[in-house]
Amino acid sequence: MNTHGTIAYFSMEIGLEAGVPTYSGGLGVLAGDTIRAAADLKIPLVAVTLLHRKGYFYQRLDASGRQSEEPAEWVIADFLREMPPRVSVTVEDRTVQLRCWQYEVMGASGFTVPVYFLDTDLPDNTDWDRTLTHFLYGGDRHYRLCQEVVLGIGGVRMLRALGYDNIARFHMNEGHASLLTLELLDEKA
Repeated sequence: MNTHGTIAYFSMEIGLEAGVPTYSGGLGVLAGDTIRAAADLKIPLVAVTLLHRKGYFYQRLDASGRQSEEPAEWVIADFLREMPPRVSVTVEDRTVQLRCWQYEVMGASGFTVPVYFLDTDLPDNTDWDRTLTHFLYGGDRHYRLCQEVVLGIGGVRMLRALGYDNIARFHMNEGHASLLTLELLDEKA
């Protein structure tokens, strides 16, 4: 794979379309707009984020104004394509397996930017580790740090497994992926 000059764009959330509920607001919308602009401008970009399966819901109000929620279920395979590579990260002395799903953003000229969604919901992982990519900003600081290991360290490893060996720049959309710097240092050792 020719990846010379590629920019790797990491973001905890990316808003791509309404049917893919993997973002919650401004940061995700900005990330999605940046990726669409890169596709329109033919900028060699690849994006990495987490696959958030849960946490979104439909809100209903009854006649007296009481709210009820119903989970927003989405069929991942209707929007994303599972990719074959598997990589792992270490979380608290446990090996956590990762897979990724691909979404392609097509620009006005037909140029595409791939977006890879990291996913820990695999049978080889413990029940708790399987949930690490379920909720956007869910849980406590411990859960969040584990997610940041998956995004930063796991994201670099997944890009390498996908053939992205000569990335020119790594962009972190806020600090959520900052652990990628440790993986890059480890690669140099």
